Amino acid sequence: MPESTLTSTDYLAIGRIIAPHGIRGEVKVEVLTDFPERFKPGTHVFLGAGTEDPEARPAKIAAARPHKGGYLVKLDIVPDRNAAELVRNRYLLIPAADAMPLGEHENYLHDLMGLQVETTDGQHLGELREVLFTNANDVYVVRSPAGEVLLPAIRDVVLQVDLSTRRMVVALPEGLLDAAEPEADRSDGGSDEDS
Repeated sequence: MPESTLTSTDYLAIGRIIAPHGIRGEVKVEVLTDFPERFKPGTHVFLGAGTEDPEARPAKIAAARPHKGGYLVKLDIVPDRNAAELVRNRYLLIPAADAMPLGEHENYLHDLMGLQVETTDGQHLGELREVLFTNANDVYVVRSPAGEVLLPAIRDVVLQVDLSTRRMVVALPEGLLDAAEPEADRSDGGSDEDS
């Protein structure tokens, strides 16, 4: 997960505010970036409802510290707990132009959304619609009228990503299509985050 799980070229999401913490305006933040230096005190960010929010407000990180897999962050524009309540579920954003450079075989998640996925023998699987984050590896959710396919985002499976043709070529592990889940049976409704 380089940065962002949302789909816009204006901003990239580096974190999502989960809840207030304490009474002095600190907030609990779910980290949406592989670059924790983004939370360094003094860093300028934007606070918005999503990556396409035209009213995202500039803010500065006054303090930050790791906490239970995320961060506790104090923003200069959030003075107390009441203000922290008002920014619950908002995103900490950076301009897309400030994204970290990618390494070989890395892509920004917002670039992957909507790719047409096909197998090495040319079978069309569907469209990449969502990314699930797990401890082992990310999982690409591919949806088609026939159902949903969950692909592990590993080099042995994802063989080629061509952003110019909006195509991904995959080598399916044996039995994977047998485990495809019909879309109607998915209990969580398939949210499309903040990706």
